Amino acid sequence: MTVPVCWSRVLRWSAVAMVITVALSTRMEAHESWPALLEIRERSDGRHDISWRVPLIAGARLPVRLELPKVWQTVAGPAERTQGNWVIERRTIVTGARRIGEEVLRFPGLENTINDVHVRLFRLDGTVFSAVVRPTQPLVQLRGARSWYSTAAEYTGLGFHHIMLGVDHLLFVLGLLLIVSNGRRLLKTVTAFTLAHSLTLAIATLGFASAPLEPLNAAIALSILFLGPEVVRVWRGETSLTIRFPWVVAFLFGLLHGFGFASGLSTTGMPHGELPWALLWFNVGVELGQVAFIGLCLGLVKAFHVLELRWPRWVQQMPGYAVGVCGAFWTIQRVAMMFAGR
Repeated sequence: MTVPVCWSRVLRWSAVAMVITVALSTRMEAHESWPALLEIRERSDGRHDISWRVPLIAGARLPVRLELPKVWQTVAGPAERTQGNWVIERRTIVTGARRIGEEVLRFPGLENTINDVHVRLFRLDGTVFSAVVRPTQPLVQLRGARSWYSTAAEYTGLGFHHIMLGVDHLLFVLGLLLIVSNGRRLLKTVTAFTLAHSLTLAIATLGFASAPLEPLNAAIALSILFLGPEVVRVWRGETSLTIRFPWVVAFLFGLLHGFGFASGLSTTGMPHGELPWALLWFNVGVELGQVAFIGLCLGLVKAFHVLELRWPRWVQQMPGYAVGVCGAFWTIQRVAMMFAGR
């Protein structure tokens, strides 16, 4: 027998396994995939200055080391200091040749993390080599300047990677899906969220506005917590401003999430000349990730409808409560970290 169900109920069904897996795998943490950053700058005397920035995650240094080629010799440093949530190591090296050629840099320990390493090589002639090192292949071979499509593919991948590991952003989208009751309202809601976070992503990345990271993360967590009671109201058949006009709430909170996306882009250490290009393709990657997540949920909606599955009531409600519980946990955690001065 076919079971008639509304969008919100089916979406709760479809997200059960996904929410549980995400919550357990992230250990109730979000935005812990900050990349390390390596910058190499060529000097006119044939030497190169190296800046190696490693993030502090929950107070602990990311367990990744920088392994330079054996032919490179350190002539000054290394000098290490802590600045905010970063450990910064600086040194000056000579390469044994006038210019860096095809050397390979390795990052032992990266394979045991979910983090990337962003590499930038600034040459005296103004060309810039950039690359993203993944945990699946913790090394990079330095080369000359790259083509535009290589750069576009890199920043698109960064945006997609950022949203897929941004569990708080995905839970906010899930909360909206649990509230919205039909396809047209869903389109309006998702469009409003996209326009809002694209706007603040551009404003923040171009330097017109900024938001302190710790209060921002606390506010993003609060936006997730805000949706929890609204999901419960949907279950009870009640109404509210959020339920009647979900696109308004999506737009307002989307402005906050855009600043969060900008913090992810700012950690890439991108050259100033790449800024507009990087902004465009990073946002494309974020949108592709968001569309993929929504598509997955809607695909499961269709699959469960065709299979005519029945779930216990507590299973149906689990994703909604997961949104509220995670939002509450992150809000308390991030506010405590903010007042602790972390």
